Amino acid sequence: MPDSPSAFVPLDDTPLDAAMQQKHWRKDWRLSSLASSLDAFLASSGFDRGPWLAVAFGTGIALWFALPGPFEWMMALSLATLAAIGAIALWRDDDSRAHIRLACVSAGLLVAAGLAGVWTKSEMVGAQPIARPVVETIDGRVLERIEQPAEDRVRLVLAARSPEDGQALKVRVNLPAAQDDPALGEGARLRMKVRLMPPAPPMLPGAYDFARTAWFQGFAATGSVLGEVTVIEPATAQGGIARLQRTLSAHVRSQLGGSPGTIASALASGDRGAIAREDEEAMRDAGLTHLLSISGLHVSAVIAAAYLLAIKLLALWPWLALRVRLPIVAAGIAALAGIGYTLLTGAEVPTIRSCIGAVLVLIALALGREPLSLRMIAVAAFAVLLIWPESLIGPSFQMSFAAVVAIVALHSSAPVRAFLAPREEGWASWASKRGLMLLVTGMVIEIALMPIVLFHFHRAGVYGAFANVIAIPLTTFVSMPLIALALLLDVAGLGAPAWWLAGKSLELLLALAHWTADQPGAVKLVPQMSGWIFALFVGGGLWLGLWRGKARLLAAVPLILATAILLSRPIPDVLVSGDGRHVGITGEDNRLLMLRDTRSEFARDNLRELAGVKGEPIPLARWPGAQCSRDFCSISLKRGAGEWHLLMARSDEMIAERALAAACDRADIVVADRYLPRSCQPRWLKADRRMLDRTGGLAINLEQQSYRTVAEGQGNHGWWQGRGTR
Repeated sequence: MPDSPSAFVPLDDTPLDAAMQQKHWRKDWRLSSLASSLDAFLASSGFDRGPWLAVAFGTGIALWFALPGPFEWMMALSLATLAAIGAIALWRDDDSRAHIRLACVSAGLLVAAGLAGVWTKSEMVGAQPIARPVVETIDGRVLERIEQPAEDRVRLVLAARSPEDGQALKVRVNLPAAQDDPALGEGARLRMKVRLMPPAPPMLPGAYDFARTAWFQGFAATGSVLGEVTVIEPATAQGGIARLQRTLSAHVRSQLGGSPGTIASALASGDRGAIAREDEEAMRDAGLTHLLSISGLHVSAVIAAAYLLAIKLLALWPWLALRVRLPIVAAGIAALAGIGYTLLTGAEVPTIRSCIGAVLVLIALALGREPLSLRMIAVAAFAVLLIWPESLIGPSFQMSFAAVVAIVALHSSAPVRAFLAPREEGWASWASKRGLMLLVTGMVIEIALMPIVLFHFHRAGVYGAFANVIAIPLTTFVSMPLIALALLLDVAGLGAPAWWLAGKSLELLLALAHWTADQPGAVKLVPQMSGWIFALFVGGGLWLGLWRGKARLLAAVPLILATAILLSRPIPDVLVSGDGRHVGITGEDNRLLMLRDTRSEFARDNLRELAGVKGEPIPLARWPGAQCSRDFCSISLKRGAGEWHLLMARSDEMIAERALAAACDRADIVVADRYLPRSCQPRWLKADRRMLDRTGGLAINLEQQSYRTVAEGQGNHGWWQGRGTR
């Protein structure tokens, strides 16, 4: 029994507990008030909720790529699901929280669905890469043939079996064009000696990740053919879309030679393999690369032309015009034309997105609904991500949807609608307004695409908006109709005049691209943009494009923050490739210093892009401040208040351990493509084969005494898992 009467006093009546209850009530009231304010904000915003569902689905996919491994993926999946269940349980019968409940439930479930979807696809299609480079004879069947005349080669995708363990492999090999044969088509069974390598990870932090792309395409290895190819069974005689595409591409190039022929081939069939490197770079730096990739512009032009031709021709048949709704019939014909063009040109992600969007526009027109809306874009994005979730992190998907969202958001805004509203005006005023809006639209698209292009390619054209004012109408209303007319006239052998005119229009397009790309300041270089900076740009851009009203101006916060961080990031002082063979040094000249005078364009381009340098690199052995022997190069770099001594291996020759240890003692950083002995102990960083196998390539900042690695962005995904133990 208690000794004090006060022990019988109920706990709720104590002054201390009353204070605690008052504190909890105040906290609950604040949370309730916050929830009410948020629900009221969602109810009054008037935004289109449909696109945000696609954003939630994409967020789940992005989380799978960003988080490091299965434990974190399961945690994110569980939290997203619990958020949906918790919203239902917390506000089940509370109509005052209807909007926030719906937002939490739909967002939570779609985030979980996106993460689970990409994880499932990775497990289904991912192929474990081979352990190490090998040279072996394989027996395989051709799954796909990719012609690349500009590179003087043919790529063959083969289904083969490993001679070591008999496991099925999907490999891609390069065959010199001189060894090509018509029998090496889809369905052929071949025997050949090949050199195979695991799909290459990024050479440097921020570089292109081919290993990730190969994982989702099912490639276990890539390589090249050594010697002759033996045809066991020739290619099957059936046609197929791929064969038709190659035939069409070859026909276009046979009718129109030179660079215009390669561009015409890309517009007609989607085959870009023949475009010269200098032309492709000029188009990229001029902001015109989108014209080479079959996307919304091309599909829309084909569908619009098919729709107009169909409805005009059908209207000439009075019996049919009086009995059926011609817009519906014409829309069906145009949809078939768009689907056929999409399949013919390779069915890439931008083409599929454009085809889905165009078909939705046709359905809206047939039903008398608003044809262009953000909800239509969301449906197309959701369809693409459902089938190809990995496309979310690729530049093709991002650029395609960013451009369309920017166009629709701009033209849906009240000021633009008022500016373009129908009114009584002369043709000159009407044309000038449309011309001005074309320029403004081009500038908005360039601004929307700039972070994406800089993140993936580290360079972007600055004058693309102005070049597109001429290039888009030229391609849409002159070049593509002339190519279509020439192909139609070729049936009767009368296409030569149309081909000549098409060639002249494409010569003008190429001249515009080269002239724009050659202007001073035409290209903006940004060597390093981290994933977090890019996420700020994406989040701000989505809020600006998808929200409505004054609240969309809040997008300025992440956009300004991302821009400030990006501009303040220093360029790396030293870049080290993942194999340790290639080292780039910046800051000593306007050009890049390279350890090896390599013939590899891939290595040179990667080092230049990630160093933010345009000119040709200088071999370190020719640099006055460097000391190079047959085996090593050393150089001293002054950064800030300190001086750094670098020692880099150049050969595979055996070095006396005592001499090597003494050289390492005098160096701050040692880089080697071999395993160095433990006696080699530099003052700060030892980037030898043992370390680089774990980290991949390095981007080193000397003044801050820090470095970024390729491994930081890879996590425990299948294309990277176990790399250091191979």
